[in-house]
Order: sequence, then structure tokens, then C-alpha cells
Amino acid sequence: MPQPEVRTSSAAWLEGVLLMFEAEGLDVPSLLRDAGFDPESLHRQNTRIPVDEISVLWQLAVTRSGRSTFGLRREFAATHSKLGTVGHAMACSTDLGEAMGRLARYMPVISDATAFSVQPEQRGCWMVMAHTGGSLPIPRQRVEYALLTMLMQCRWLTRREMQPLAIEFVYPAPATDRLHREAFGCDVRFDAPANRMLLSAADLAMPLPTSHAELAQMQESLLDDQLDHLGQTTTSTLVCAEIARRLPHGEPRRQDVASGLGLAERTLQRRLQEESVSFQSLLDRTRRELAQQHLAQERHTLTDVADLLGFVDSSNFFRACKRWFGVTPAQYRNRLWHNAAGMPPSARATVG
Repeated sequence: MPQPEVRTSSAAWLEGVLLMFEAEGLDVPSLLRDAGFDPESLHRQNTRIPVDEISVLWQLAVTRSGRSTFGLRREFAATHSKLGTVGHAMACSTDLGEAMGRLARYMPVISDATAFSVQPEQRGCWMVMAHTGGSLPIPRQRVEYALLTMLMQCRWLTRREMQPLAIEFVYPAPATDRLHREAFGCDVRFDAPANRMLLSAADLAMPLPTSHAELAQMQESLLDDQLDHLGQTTTSTLVCAEIARRLPHGEPRRQDVASGLGLAERTLQRRLQEESVSFQSLLDRTRRELAQQHLAQERHTLTDVADLLGFVDSSNFFRACKRWFGVTPAQYRNRLWHNAAGMPPSARATVG
């Protein structure tokens, strides 16, 4: 059976993260060496870094800092994030809502291991972030830093000291959330259904002082080329994203996915045939990748994971795991944590 594709982040984004590590007082060359990371690879053109390698770096950094709240410094999130062309396109947007829409569209350029979406709600929109594609648990500090970076980018874009209405994380509550509340400027909830930030409708409607329609079109053209190069504009990729969005509500039918993509079912089938892939294989691929993500999170029971993957009962999930991984869901979960334990010793304490 072919192995699933490796999800990656841009070297430019990682360079910004490493600058933040350095500002926090860490010895970055030592960190890279102990993680078995080749620092020269960061300077090669169009380099992409696998998601698990970035997780190991974060785990080592958190351990060496000695702080579970590592990365929750506003000034560092504001000055060391490197969004590149995506950030330029966001700045050219008419308003903040349009900028967030561009971030959602072009997030794979920054990291195709990060799924970002904008979900309307009565008071505004949730900015929802999820990480996937790795065999190691994603450190909570990596997710917290990503959302804090997004908030600081919003404040820079609008030139306003805006605050989110709410912040939610899937992780258990820490002993104290004081630093979280100080960083985000609002109440923070834990054990939530998603990692997300709620922005008000008024904030999303804020015009951007750097708006420039012609430059925005130029930036989007460059970004569309990058998406093509990364394989992010294929019908297969779009179908997998739509399947992932629908799975928690049950196994999606092909006609429903086609409708969600604004296509006739026959058109979708023809395009998938042109890419030599079937809808069923994409459904199976998406479930496998999400299974890795969900099984890495202790908060999900095995029954929860089966539900999140759209299986009608746990026995179907059990059989799928045996086919994907050669072991049962419980055995695969144990393997994930064993793999985490096999990382550099100083990184293990932060896993999960």
C-alpha cells in the first residue's frame, strides 16, 4: 500500500520560529544539532520541512525553556512571524475579513500540515486551526503560538489594538491560564471542540490602510503558482479537504462532496478519473491521515475517533486500522506514543 504524502511547512516560516526561540534565550544551534536537523537545509531554495521534524524542535524548545507557556509572548509573535507572500496578499485586502479569507486559501503555502478555515457565527467568525499529517503529537505550544501569531497579524493589518471575543483550545486547562489571558486579551477556554479564535463582525469589516487591489491580484497570481507547484489545486486535494470537513457528520457521499465544491457529480467523477484516482480511495486516504491525528490525542476515546472519521460503528474503524497500520486502533495509539518516546530524551517531557 502506498504511504500517505508527507505534510510540510515552509523553511521561511520555520526560520521565523527559530528567531522566536532565540529571542526566548534558547541556544538554537544546539537545539538543531540535538534534534538531528541540518541547519543548511533552511537556506536552500523552496525548502519544505516535514511536520514531525518541526514538532521535535518545538518539543525540545519547550523542555529547554522549562516553561509550559513557552511562545506566549506577544512581542515575539508580532516580530518574528514570516508569512512571506501570503502576508503581503493579506495586507493588500480590502478589509480584515478578506485578509482572513486569503489566509485560508493560501495557508498551504505556509504549511500544508495546517488546516485553517473561517466559520461564520452569530457574533462574527471563528478562525479555526488544526494540524495534521504527522506521526507525532503536535505540541500544544506550537498551536498556541500559531493562534497568537494570527492575532498579532490582525492587529498589525488593522493598525488597531483589537481583541478577540474568545479563544478556545482542545487541550486540558493548565494549572493557571493567566498568561494565556494576558497574551490573547480575553477569556480562554480549554477542552474545546477545536483550536480557534472568535473575531467580531465589526473587526472583520475593518478596512485595511494598506489595501491595494492591483497588488493583491499580483500577489494572488504568485501564490496560485505556488499552490500549483505544491499540488494544492488538484481536484483530489480539494476533495480530501471537503471530505475531512464532512466526516464528523458521517461518511460523505460523492454527490454531497461534489455539491460542496460547486460541481456536478459527473464533473467531479470525470476530473478524478483524469487524475487517475477514485473517490473511495480519497475517502480512505483522508480517514487514514485523520486517524493518525486523532489517535495521537489522549482526549479522544477510540469510540470518539470512530465517530470523527464517520464510521457507523467501531468495528468498521477497527478493521480499517488493521488494513492501514497492520494493528488495532489501541495498538496503533500505543505505537504513536512509543515513537514519541524514541525522540531525543530532552524532548519527551513535552509530548502531548
